[in-house]
Parts: sequence; structure tokens; C-alpha cells
Amino acid sequence: MKVVLILVDGMRPDAITAIPEAQSMKAASTHCYTTSTVMPSVTLPCHMSLFHSVDPDRHGTTTNIYMPQVRPIAGLCEVLSRAGKKCAMFYDWEELRDLTRPASLVKAYFRRGGLVGYAASDAELTQNALDYLATGEADFTFLYMGEPDAAGHNHGWMGEEYLAAVKRCWGNIDRIRHALGEDYTVIVTADHGGHGRSHGCDIPEDMTIPVLLEGSTFAADTALDSLNIKDLAPTIATLLGVAPDPEWEGHSLL
Repeated sequence: MKVVLILVDGMRPDAITAIPEAQSMKAASTHCYTTSTVMPSVTLPCHMSLFHSVDPDRHGTTTNIYMPQVRPIAGLCEVLSRAGKKCAMFYDWEELRDLTRPASLVKAYFRRGGLVGYAASDAELTQNALDYLATGEADFTFLYMGEPDAAGHNHGWMGEEYLAAVKRCWGNIDRIRHALGEDYTVIVTADHGGHGRSHGCDIPEDMTIPVLLEGSTFAADTALDSLNIKDLAPTIATLLGVAPDPEWEGHSLL
């Protein structure tokens, strides 16, 4: 079993209901469109909580500036690496470099989204991830796409530009899904939502994210009532036959 986790920054569940590629994956997956993220609903704290399965007050990063952990908790890639699993990461927002510790990745690819535009960097990351996945080296691969968050801040969440950005990301997701064999589980999620031209508040528009899990372990067209972003790390570890870290607060779906 291998796992690909795809995260689309700032993607609200109600932004994907009319996208054919998203509806196709929903029909083939176990999914929760009422998944809760953490407060503050900001990109780096939410990613840290996803990878470390604890709230921001435990991992210590409460803004988009990384704070070294006073009482370190092992992240997903560290736990997998210790168990002999290989991890890879493709991203276009530089602050995500602190999600993993040195030596926990066998492959990292970064392309600055703000330099070339996130639509271009997301497409480039997707192609590089596809090329790498074809080698079969990694057990766990993380692909991050940043365009919807940039569009939300520049033009407003749920506006025309934002929805077009989300749709482009789903075109990239569809390429990944259809390139992989039956030994892969694909998980698609977000870090937070947004409202107006911002996010970070304790309101449903900011705190609710989608999660879709497609693979032989998960039933097709099956909805879950509740889920938390902290549940993803223990679920991924369990899928790969690795025990979740005892410090983690989330719960595996398996």
C-alpha cells in the first residue's frame, strides 16, 4: 500500500460541489464535507496540526511563522521514516519546509508559487509528482497546491477567480488519480476555508474543509458524519502499517 495526500490550500467544501472531477472522486470515495480544521484557521498552523496530529497550542506554531517546538512531537514523516517508509513532498509555498525534519524525506521539490504564479507552479508540481510517482520509490507522497488561497486573498472566496482556481486544481488532482494503480490510496483535503478575502476566524466558512479518501481500503460513495484534520496523520500511518505516535491526538479511521 502507498498513499498520496493532496492538499489544496483554502478549498471550501461548497466550492467543489459543481466540479465534475470532484464529483467523480466523491462517488468513488469515503468522504466528509464537514471536516473540522483547527484554530487559528491559518495555513501553517493547520498544516502543522495535520502532520503532527495535535492542536496549535501543543505544536506551538500559531501564525505563518514556524516556531520550534518546546516539547517536540514527531510528525507524520518522522514516524514513517523511523519505520523504514520513504516520504516525498512537492510544494510551492516555502513555509511548508518546516513540516518535516531533516532526513525524513527521500525527495523534496519546491517551486516558488509567488514567482511564477500559483496556477503555473501547481501544474509544474503535479507533473513532477507524476514523474516521481512513476518510479514507485515513495510510500507516502504529499502534494500541495496553493492557487485557491492566493485567489481568495486577491479576489475573494467563492468568487469567479477563486472557483476557477479550485477547478484547475481538480484538473491536476484528476491527473494524479488516473495515473496510479490499485495499490495507492489518494486522499484529497484542504487546510482551511475562507470568507471575504481572508480566513483565520472560528466560523464555519473558515473552519470546515473537505476530505476524500479513495482506495481499496475505503468504501465508495460513503459519507462520514464527522472528521478532524488531526485524524489524517494517524489514518495515513495505519494505512502504511505503522503505529501512530502515542503523542498524537487524532484517531485513525481504520
